[in-house]
Amino acid sequence: MDPDPDAAARVLSAIGEEDYGRLLAALVTRFRDFDLAEEALHDAVLRAVETWSGRGVPERPQAWLMATAKNRAIDLIRSDEARTRHLARLRIEDELRPGDHDDHAERLGEEMDAADLPDERLGLFFTCSHPTLREDERIVLILRFLSGLTTAEVAAGFLIETATMQQRIVRAKQRILKTGIPFGRPAPDELGNRLPGVVRVLYLIFTQGINATAGPEHTRVDLQQEAIRLTRLLVGYLPEQTEARGLLALLLLTRARETARVTPDGRPVPLAEQDRSLWDSRLIAEGTGLVDVAAGEPGAGAFTIQAAIAALHADAARFADTDWKQILVLYRMLSGLDPSPVVALNTAIALGQVSGPEAAMSALDELAHDPQLLRYRPFHIARAITLDELGRTAEAEDAYAAGLECPGNDAESEYITARITDLRR
Repeated sequence: MDPDPDAAARVLSAIGEEDYGRLLAALVTRFRDFDLAEEALHDAVLRAVETWSGRGVPERPQAWLMATAKNRAIDLIRSDEARTRHLARLRIEDELRPGDHDDHAERLGEEMDAADLPDERLGLFFTCSHPTLREDERIVLILRFLSGLTTAEVAAGFLIETATMQQRIVRAKQRILKTGIPFGRPAPDELGNRLPGVVRVLYLIFTQGINATAGPEHTRVDLQQEAIRLTRLLVGYLPEQTEARGLLALLLLTRARETARVTPDGRPVPLAEQDRSLWDSRLIAEGTGLVDVAAGEPGAGAFTIQAAIAALHADAARFADTDWKQILVLYRMLSGLDPSPVVALNTAIALGQVSGPEAAMSALDELAHDPQLLRYRPFHIARAITLDELGRTAEAEDAYAAGLECPGNDAESEYITARITDLRR
């Protein structure tokens, strides 16, 4: 190892979020303690900055960081009586060799290949998505510990104060410890029951990026990209799981429309008005290829059906060319798997495209007393559009106004306000 004062910064920067996430997941799984793993890895990075500039960068820097972080974690445990009991339960102290920790880390780092570093991220997916945790806790834990985002970055993604997000993360970690949520990949016979929880969390992260629930912007491209990256990671671990591939197909096909979904000033553009030449053909091809395979497999479920619907939209060169009859069939299939109010709303919209606005209005009226939909902007927008098509302008204006009272982002509010202005002309 040749000394280089700037080498540490260059190498640590090159390691990137992929290796950092892998190191953190391995430490969390080994010590079953998020705080300890983060502190130990942080200290290992600081030690690398101090050591590598004078002694040179080790041949396998990731392995060096892993060994140093593990040693640091054990030191932290030894200094804390409660953690010492935890160390005894884990039975890992005998892994340490006598001697200076830097020397030990260097020796071990030379012996380990980066490819041999344990990859525990799949297990961490399941730990962070455990059904004992609240839904918002699952989302923030995955973003914090699998995406590698800082607490401030996670907070910014959901437009809340960093201190508030920190409290949420602390509560989630405490719940994991108190309830004894297991670390690591579930047993094969549990995988099928646990996977839907993981997939749903990734979907929720993506939907927050597609249609932000608050803030100035209609979409958050960073959250879309992160959800896709994490889903690719999950599919890489579990390529045989149909619904994981179905979700990836859905995210890719939806992401493909991003450029056309907003105007240059950020306002949303309805599907019927989008410039389809702006859709990303590369993402469409990848998503369509995935769903074509997944749709024919026994494990195809709700996300695969949604991906098939998205593929039908992508197949249409113009809005008028959309195969709405097949989309309606798929939504009715989806209703059997996911009889939620939102699926019922989308089924009503598809029905309107097949049978006309009166049929859509009748279906929407049947949903008008659902408490979830009454606080859901797309429901009121769908009613307003349908009422306008029927010539019931005053009622359409009222429906848009009701939508403004629901949670939503500022760009969407501006779109609704513009529609109300158009109706009054």
